[in-house]
Amino acid sequence: MNLKQLSHMLSLSQTTVSRALNGYPEVNEETRRRVMDAAKRHGYRPNPSARRLATGKTGMIGYVLPTGTSVDIDPHFVEFLSGLGDYARSHELDLVLSPADADDQETTYRRIVANRQVDAVYISSPRPADRRVALVNTLGIPFIVHGRSEGFDFDYPFTDIDNEGAFHEAARLLVQLGHRRLALINGDDRETFAIHRERGVRRALAASGLTLGERHVCSVVMTEENGYRATRRLLEQSDAPTAIACSSLIMALGVVRAVRDLGLTIPGDLSLIAHDDVFPWLKPENFSVPLSTTRSSIRLAGARVAERLAARISGLEEGARGEVWPVDLVVRGSVAGAPG
Repeated sequence: MNLKQLSHMLSLSQTTVSRALNGYPEVNEETRRRVMDAAKRHGYRPNPSARRLATGKTGMIGYVLPTGTSVDIDPHFVEFLSGLGDYARSHELDLVLSPADADDQETTYRRIVANRQVDAVYISSPRPADRRVALVNTLGIPFIVHGRSEGFDFDYPFTDIDNEGAFHEAARLLVQLGHRRLALINGDDRETFAIHRERGVRRALAASGLTLGERHVCSVVMTEENGYRATRRLLEQSDAPTAIACSSLIMALGVVRAVRDLGLTIPGDLSLIAHDDVFPWLKPENFSVPLSTTRSSIRLAGARVAERLAARISGLEEGARGEVWPVDLVVRGSVAGAPG
């Protein structure tokens, strides 16, 4: 079925049907839903070239993928991408990955915008005063940042979770349980999420007159092996912590292995709270001791970023609104009072 046939069947003009299919805000919701239902029912798919000519839009979301020997594509990225892809697929959007040198992503952003290859882009893993955010904000293309950057004199659209609040609440619980020596096994502390998590732990400790010693902070790539090595290093110190806050369930697997290898127990010798990105294949309740967590789905974050990008492409969302999602603290069996 082509556009003319679909329009005739619905007794609507081809312009109205085209605008409904492409998300123009001037089409009312009832008409949009009627057109979308009919298109789906009859298997109508707009010709990409014709759509681009008619609307000036490609139907594509762009992501500049950093590459190189220093870059790891980890499960957190894949899970986020799955959520983004789920939404994009169900809304007739495609995702374009453009590889770039990790140290010069700006050149690729300029190229894909100048060539009009995509309708919008998203930026992930931001750092303070992130050069990508500063650049894209000047390029005139819709964008969303997954996470936050700091140090700018302008606002920009982002979707993030309350990393500082989550780890503040986790550390506060451990302090309330009597722990005085806490450690943090964190992600890359050049990235804002990790900076915010450390800030939350330090703020909770400071409220009780405690500090987070530099020897009790580990910043590592979030893998099981790094979680293991960091825990061994922490627990073999003379002033070993009695509780650990950990930035990933994947690293928590390594924490649990290290505790076991040292002949210790959770929570008898060590209390543990980790961040749960809600991987479908790694559930905190299935750990040998059910794991206490701060919990927020990274897959849902991916879907939300795609939803907001689609809205910005169609003109339904404008401005520089930031979203900060609250994070749940789920207490299970991995925390207890500090050992005597």
